[in-house]
Amino acid sequence: VQLQASGGGFVQAGGSLRLSCAASGIILSISEVGWYRQPPGKKRKLVAAIPRGANTKSADSVKGRFTISRDNAKNTVFLSMNSLKPEDTAVYFCYALMGNREFWGKGTLVTVSS
Repeated sequence: VQLQASGGGFVQAGGSLRLSCAASGIILSISEVGWYRQPPGKKRKLVAAIPRGANTKSADSVKGRFTISRDNAKNTVFLSMNSLKPEDTAVYFCYALMGNREFWGKGTLVTVSS
């Protein structure tokens, strides 16, 4: 399975971006898809995820501003980000869990200026 993330870029505070993550290859039962982010010099942390058969989950820091969604027909997961803040600046990585395996995209950089 290959994951290709896109949609990152440079935006001013208060702006919006929409990230996409398209999966290709042999896709079997996916138990969870989502996004992590890694700010400069910091650890990677969960942003939002869609577990199979459960409600979406998201970090407190993005609640009310970011929305995760998926298009099963296109094997794509999205992260809509509104009211962006400088502290949202990070490399954003999408991931998918299939059985006991994790798959990761290469990451897309989001830069929010103040």
